[in-house]
Amino acid sequence: MAKRETRQTASLTDRATAYAQGVVDGDFPAGPHVRGACRRHLDDLQNGHKRGLWFDYEAAARVIDYFRVVLTVLDFRLGEVVPFELADWQAFCVGSLFGWKKDNGNRRFRTAYIETGKGSGKSPLAAGIGLYMMTADKEQRAEIYAAATKKDQAMILFRDAVSMVNASPNLSNRLTRSGGNPVWQLSHLPTESFFKAISNDNGQSGPRPYCALVDELHEHKDRTCLEMLEAGFKGREQPLLFMITNSGSDRTTVCWEQHEHGARVCKGDVIDDDFFTYIAALDDDDDPFTDESCWAKANPTLGITIKEDYLRSQVAAARAMPGKQNTVLRLNFCRWTDAESAWVSKQAWDACEKDVQLSDYIGKPCWAGLDLSYSKDLTALALVFAVEDEYHCFVEFWTPGATMKHRADQDRVPYPQWVEQGYLNATDGKIVKLESIGSRLGEVMEDFDLQAVAYDRYRFKELEDDFADLGIEPPMIEHPQGFRRGGALKDVRGDHILDEHGKPKENPLWMPGSIEEFENAIIEERFVTPINPVLRWNVSSVVAREDPSGVGNKVFDKRKATGRIDGAVALAMGIGAAKAGQLNGADSVYEERGLLVM
Repeated sequence: MAKRETRQTASLTDRATAYAQGVVDGDFPAGPHVRGACRRHLDDLQNGHKRGLWFDYEAAARVIDYFRVVLTVLDFRLGEVVPFELADWQAFCVGSLFGWKKDNGNRRFRTAYIETGKGSGKSPLAAGIGLYMMTADKEQRAEIYAAATKKDQAMILFRDAVSMVNASPNLSNRLTRSGGNPVWQLSHLPTESFFKAISNDNGQSGPRPYCALVDELHEHKDRTCLEMLEAGFKGREQPLLFMITNSGSDRTTVCWEQHEHGARVCKGDVIDDDFFTYIAALDDDDDPFTDESCWAKANPTLGITIKEDYLRSQVAAARAMPGKQNTVLRLNFCRWTDAESAWVSKQAWDACEKDVQLSDYIGKPCWAGLDLSYSKDLTALALVFAVEDEYHCFVEFWTPGATMKHRADQDRVPYPQWVEQGYLNATDGKIVKLESIGSRLGEVMEDFDLQAVAYDRYRFKELEDDFADLGIEPPMIEHPQGFRRGGALKDVRGDHILDEHGKPKENPLWMPGSIEEFENAIIEERFVTPINPVLRWNVSSVVAREDPSGVGNKVFDKRKATGRIDGAVALAMGIGAAKAGQLNGADSVYEERGLLVM
């Protein structure tokens, strides 16, 4: 015990603690999760002993020195191999993983999740940890795996390890290489240990890893690989699952699960003493497309392994090609995006949010879009006002109150808070009660000159019954959600509505045309809406699917969206109705004011 106390009170100049203190003091640029991880480290130095934790400064320094003395990396600036001097953020990770111990002397951390911008040096770091645990951690028959969903991906990290061995005088003669070009396994014969690549697609079974290095976790669609590796940890006293990744776009994956858990651990919302995380990220109000000062938060080796000029070229490309923006945000700036391909950039959407009030439009012509839901999605009603060549829009939302808290955890959004703030209406029960929607449309008819309500057929018959009970007849027009056009307009009796030539009028509403008008209005800043966090989330979740016929049309794809998009759908329908009905002084197609059915 005396020896442990001496180590706990050792000088705080070790690199892990020096980095943590520098981040907290503001000497190193860091985002919210890294700041939280560093505060956790410093707090555990003071209070960790209460949970049986202590920091072994000598063990941390020994592994950091192993990188510098034993391993080498290629310095692209010099074009030559140099000692692997860990960057400050890497030293924090390595020092934490190997320095923190439990009362029994075993390492504290069994799992590590590392998420940084592309090119930050994650793969060489992982390869170095694998080599240390094979050659210097005194584990007999250590099995070290570079793991990925595909063998080719797993080999990328493994090849980093092979290159280090080939360039290291200390390792080159101590390790046996199996295979020629490529090498497929490294072996440390004195401890009967080995290091090789493994993947889901090669039918590997029964591994007993001492160290599992998982590359590009965001590409893993399920937990298959992790479960295979974790199942083999039994029997090992201090195994390590070391996961590295860029940020992803699919929030239903195991990577997002690890990211969210790590973020909660860093924030202090969850206590998990076995889990280490380093998540480089921007703060919410950072805009990497306009402010270079935030770049280092997502790229902790900026200026070393990744250059400012490279990031400037990526930003320039994203500005010129909006479809590339989400990829750049995800890979280079550690921002989880809600779709692989951006529909609308955050900057473009922010420019449309204005201080407008619905009460200022009393008595004005109004078009609406209505997207109904049942138990899981949101019901959204968009109110659209044509003001000269602009669309001034307001969106209202409903959700079932009885399941709201459970779905808030599933969707990872604060539904109860939004209800309290007035952005979301909660109806009684487990489904959205359509009486509330009918009553609201009745109020809209009283307050505004309601021209038309564009709707989708889902649950419409039920809503129509509520209209009858309420004694209202809103002017409804069906708005198909897919690539098909609306067909002919019909009145409440089911008869065709005829034009001046005696021919059936065509329903002008179809989703590709409405989305195109919605997009153009945003890009040209002709779209105006008040700040609404529910709508922001909906729009950021949109995935646009192109017509397979190749004609360039597109619709919103709810199946691929990772969040709810009902507000965006309702807006598109409402804007499509407004354009068809009155924009630029055109005659309205809604002169027949009865209830329209298709």
